Amino acid sequence: MEEKLRRVTLWLKRTFGDQPIPQYEVNSRTVDILYELAECNETRDKDVSLVIDDMKQKTAEYESEANYLQELLMESVNLFFNSLSSAGTSYLNALVDSAMALETRDTSLASFIPAINDLTSDLHTTESRNREMELELTSLRKKLTAALVLEKHLQEDLKKTEEHLAMEKAKADSRTQNMKFLKDKSEDFKFRIKAAEEQLSASGMDPSLTHQSLVSLSEKLSELKQQTVPLKKKLESYLDLTPNPSLARVKIEEAKRELNALEAEFSSKVDMMALSVPEPSKRRFT
Repeated sequence: MEEKLRRVTLWLKRTFGDQPIPQYEVNSRTVDILYELAECNETRDKDVSLVIDDMKQKTAEYESEANYLQELLMESVNLFFNSLSSAGTSYLNALVDSAMALETRDTSLASFIPAINDLTSDLHTTESRNREMELELTSLRKKLTAALVLEKHLQEDLKKTEEHLAMEKAKADSRTQNMKFLKDKSEDFKFRIKAAEEQLSASGMDPSLTHQSLVSLSEKLSELKQQTVPLKKKLESYLDLTPNPSLARVKIEEAKRELNALEAEFSSKVDMMALSVPEPSKRRFT
């Protein structure tokens, strides 16, 4: 830490010069921070010195090249730079600017031609890249257009789907309300039927005349009617017989008796139902 503090103190003295150094708290953290700043500053100063030395060297080279060109002009054509016309000076400045733009070593043709060739090659490469980028840009524009069209279609489909869902939801709500109404009605009818059955039972109605009993009797009545059908057909077949009239009459009489017995049973049950039902109940059932 003492070595770092010493280097920091020297760096601060060089930095501030004759001005007083600002007060700061001397501890390991502040010394480390100032030490890192001092190292960075010294490194930057070295880099700046190298850049300055390089610029000085290039300046000396340019001055030497300028002196050489002046001597060459003087020796070859006995021409001084100061004696050039304004047009000549302009041409010479353009030549120098071209050499600087092309970053050539000097202004000779041996330096200009390769530099121009390199620049031309770079131009062709850049134009080729530009064409490739234009093709890619065109392709991207087409893809973007297709994506926008697809997005528009998807938005329209989404809108239609939302409208359809809204309609279906409205239908579902209506059906739910109808189901609730029918369920309430069904419960009401069950309650009313039960109350009516209790009222009929209290008024002395035969339990066999309830709705369920009547349905059962109706089913039995249908069965009896179905049973009479083959007997009637059998009777009709006997009526068509011509030989042995006495035997046929016997068979006919037997069939008539069975048919009469069934009709009597059917009539008795119907009469019993009619007589057992009280008058208010009859009006209600009708």
